[in-house]
Amino acid sequence: MLSACAALSPPGTLRAGREVADVERAFAKTMADRDYIAFKSFLSDDAVFFSGSTALRGKQRVADAWRRFFEKTEAPFSWQPEQVEVLESGELALSTGPVRDPSGKLFATFTSIWRREAPGQWRIVFDKGADACDCAKP
Repeated sequence: MLSACAALSPPGTLRAGREVADVERAFAKTMADRDYIAFKSFLSDDAVFFSGSTALRGKQRVADAWRRFFEKTEAPFSWQPEQVEVLESGELALSTGPVRDPSGKLFATFTSIWRREAPGQWRIVFDKGADACDCAKP
């Protein structure tokens, strides 16, 4: 799905989109690898993550809130990008996709905003999850 709109995207945004998808996968791998220090390295200093309706502001506050997800041997969830869109400037990107429990069951989706902070260096500035819904229900 990451290339579904390739014909409509400027060439620079395609390259940046692949970069962001790769960075999102590397970010998710920090959870699978139980690597809290690596997780923190993906956070922008002014990151804002939502925890329910509460906004956690700043890299350290986000890291402190997420530390609990790294405490057990098994990762409590996993995620992967399903769609990535990049502004034509190539400086800001959105990634979104499924969040799964350890058995692989979908229970949420995520939406993240990434900012290019240096050449080839993307850091997450916003993140918000949402409960998955059974959209087939009337």
